[in-house]
Amino acid sequence: MAAFNTMWSTVTSQYGSNSRVYFSAPAGRVLIGGTGYSQDLRPICDDARFNGTLLSFHHYAFFYGENDYAGWRSHVQTRLGNCASRAVVTEFGAPMDNGLNYASATTGDNFVNHIRAVTDVMRANGMGGTYWPAIGGKPGSIGYDWYSMYALSGSGANLNLTVRNNSGADRLQYAWGDDIGGGGSTTVDLRNRNSGKCVDVVGGSSANGAEIIQYDCHGGSNQQWELANAGGGYYRIVSEASGKCLDVDAASTANNARILLWTCNGGTNQQWQLRTTGNYVEIVARHSGKCLDVISSSTANGTRLQQYDCVGGTNQHWSA
Repeated sequence: MAAFNTMWSTVTSQYGSNSRVYFSAPAGRVLIGGTGYSQDLRPICDDARFNGTLLSFHHYAFFYGENDYAGWRSHVQTRLGNCASRAVVTEFGAPMDNGLNYASATTGDNFVNHIRAVTDVMRANGMGGTYWPAIGGKPGSIGYDWYSMYALSGSGANLNLTVRNNSGADRLQYAWGDDIGGGGSTTVDLRNRNSGKCVDVVGGSSANGAEIIQYDCHGGSNQQWELANAGGGYYRIVSEASGKCLDVDAASTANNARILLWTCNGGTNQQWQLRTTGNYVEIVARHSGKCLDVISSSTANGTRLQQYDCVGGTNQHWSA
């Protein structure tokens, strides 16, 4: 603190009487970085001295290694703490020079899953963000930063910028609230053939154990699901609202086992095969081989979903 105060004494002595220098600013115009490399906002978010400020958040895949989409999404949300509403993602990025498809919801690529997770969290929380780098960065041995969004060509006054990866650029605009190109929503609603109603998280809950029901389709995020590739022809069905997975309660293999929302954990009771039947699919649990089923073929709002032997009924047929 003594060194810090000495530094500020020097600054104020030099500039204190200069009318063009401001020594205070509204809290809402100040960005405070998270801990580490601005990777974790929780300690700053929880410190009342920073109430009302904006918070600066950095997140890169290379900080942490390999993960899947649901894992990345949970990772980002956890480190934002309770302060996503005033956080700005001031650094994030991934390779843009090697043809990765950032519009793919079923990829196994770590970078694609990471960027998709970060941008989905940004969009869901109305967050601003700055991609790093637009141009420049660290040239390494290839003469440019492979994360850079733009390629520079020409010389002198005749300079041109071109986008290295259009699906990546679209994804950034999607994060900022736009629906364009390959960056548009990649989530789907799941509609039951028998009732025409959608798979829905009851009450829009994000809690573990929230029941999964059918309800009139209304486009809410609690009815939007991302099909995340789990390998072997199976998918995790991930809620856009919470980043949690469609789960068979307690990994039961019994008929009538409840379908719940639960933190994605890689279990086979959270992995589903989409088995084509005409113009529809059966959604089949990997661990049990049973189908996602509307109880008693009901057409009523609020009817709970369960797993049941696949019998070919229209209450087990779904479209996206």
